[in-house]
Amino acid sequence: MVLGAAGGRHPGWPGRPGPVRVAAGEVALRPVRWRDGGAWSRLRIRDEGYLRPWEPDAPGSWADRHAQSAWPAQCSGLRAMARRGQALPFAITVDGALAGQLTVGNIVRGALRSAWVGYWVASHLAGQGIASGAVALAVDHAFASAELHRVEATVRPENAASLRVLAKLGFRDEGLLVRYLEVAGSWRDHRCLALTREELDGSLVDRLVREGRAHSM
Repeated sequence: MVLGAAGGRHPGWPGRPGPVRVAAGEVALRPVRWRDGGAWSRLRIRDEGYLRPWEPDAPGSWADRHAQSAWPAQCSGLRAMARRGQALPFAITVDGALAGQLTVGNIVRGALRSAWVGYWVASHLAGQGIASGAVALAVDHAFASAELHRVEATVRPENAASLRVLAKLGFRDEGLLVRYLEVAGSWRDHRCLALTREELDGSLVDRLVREGRAHSM
């Protein structure tokens, strides 16, 4: 836990949720760090075709936005939001190596205590339980250490793999957000899925273990 500039509590940061073992190996979350730049850039540039259809548009070319030289500003911005209590930006690791990224963002406290979760995993590791393990770790951390009540995710209806991950973890489909985000040059519909603390029987990691899709460490 850290304290904000006005002395407010920002529970859950920094944190290192995990690990949990899935088919690909030992999955864990840790805060993003400066020296992630090289590995982050290599994965993002290599996987442009795999990732770009699902991610919001932004100014500049994909190569420029994901060059190693672009990482310090991104990392600094993410860590600044974490210090202000607005986000929990994590690197996803498998057996200690960078495998993707996960952010619990737009944290609102007070009576709402809500946030969204967004994530990506490198293409060569897809389908091996990493996304499920990482999201389970993040949501458990958000509900316990970060003291949140609700976590939501927005996903394009065409993104079947991500929808499967969230459904397996028990996220409820709350409906369609029409023309919600600009993605790949057009305003795209997204499905909104959510989970509240009361809906959990134990934890999401416990659920994966009970279903035989993960092993606790």
